[in-house]
Amino acid sequence: MPQPPVRVGINSAAPYLIMWLAGVRNVNLDRHCLESFGVSDRHPVNPRAPRQNVTLPAENPPLAWYVCALPHPWDWSKNAHLAFEYAEGHQWEGPALVRGLQVTLENARPILGWGEHSIPGWARKRDSWRYRTCRNWQFAWWLRTDRNAPDAPPRPPEPPAGNPDQLTLM
Repeated sequence: MPQPPVRVGINSAAPYLIMWLAGVRNVNLDRHCLESFGVSDRHPVNPRAPRQNVTLPAENPPLAWYVCALPHPWDWSKNAHLAFEYAEGHQWEGPALVRGLQVTLENARPILGWGEHSIPGWARKRDSWRYRTCRNWQFAWWLRTDRNAPDAPPRPPEPPAGNPDQLTLM
């Protein structure tokens, strides 16, 4: 019998500038923001919708799912974040770290207890404000240390600037 899917309800008190929902399978600790999660499963969400529902498949679940929403105008203290994992039969409702973004979970539970303290003292970019304060990077470190998250595969090289994206035959 197949496992029931995860159902996520997102209720926003105000529109957001950016919002995404990612299934995290690996981490890239050389990057911050969404890129901390390496190659992730992206699920469509609308940053301007006051209410939305997303269904996530239970088959082959990622290490965790992560919701991130940035308000407009941007204010770090009002950035919404919620990490959660598959948990059949579990239900939860609460804020995504800040008031204003309420989330309901069905067949999933939030992952709590991570934060700046999750970054090891020896981490190369720990002293960088941009990295240390990035909650995505903090959670990526938690995944590495608590769940042994693997490294993301190498990114393909970017084409040199000024070169055409298409070859021209002469």
